[in-house]
Amino acid sequence: MNSEKIILGIDPGTTIMGFGLIKVVKKKMQFIQLNELILTKYDDHYLKLKLIFERTVELIDTHKPDEIAIEAPFFGKNVQSMLKLGRAQGVAMAAGLSRQVPITEYSPKKIKMAITGNGNASKEQVAKMLQSLLELKELPKNLDSTDGLAAAVCHFYNGDKIQAGKSYTGWSAFVKQNEGRIKK
Repeated sequence: MNSEKIILGIDPGTTIMGFGLIKVVKKKMQFIQLNELILTKYDDHYLKLKLIFERTVELIDTHKPDEIAIEAPFFGKNVQSMLKLGRAQGVAMAAGLSRQVPITEYSPKKIKMAITGNGNASKEQVAKMLQSLLELKELPKNLDSTDGLAAAVCHFYNGDKIQAGKSYTGWSAFVKQNEGRIKK
């Protein structure tokens, strides 16, 4: 068993995509990086998706994560926003799958619960807890990057408790675990 691994956490979005990386060494977390991809200056939704894909591939190629944790879109009332978020998540997942990196998705409530013990915690509460856990000197202005980092930390805490069927090592694994959804 490998005692070291890198986890990339992603908070997908078409306005801001937040991401964070941690390294796990002998069951202890070490902070690597958190940042965000700002997409507000682009009007073309398809260009935004392309940039999300490219940035995710770049992160994978640079940091060589062993696993990706991604925040699942929350169910809102605005169907168009939900569709756009789902596309952003799908593109980030496709980037991971294109590099054969296993992906696990977590609901926002599950991530908040893993970090703070409260599934209804605010972004600020999650960020402050991450600052304490990972000994971050300062927090970023936008908290989308801490949301991405929170997904990675949630994945670390869930370690061996991951549900089968929600983690994919590639397209073939996805298809095999979802045969009922495939039309032939």
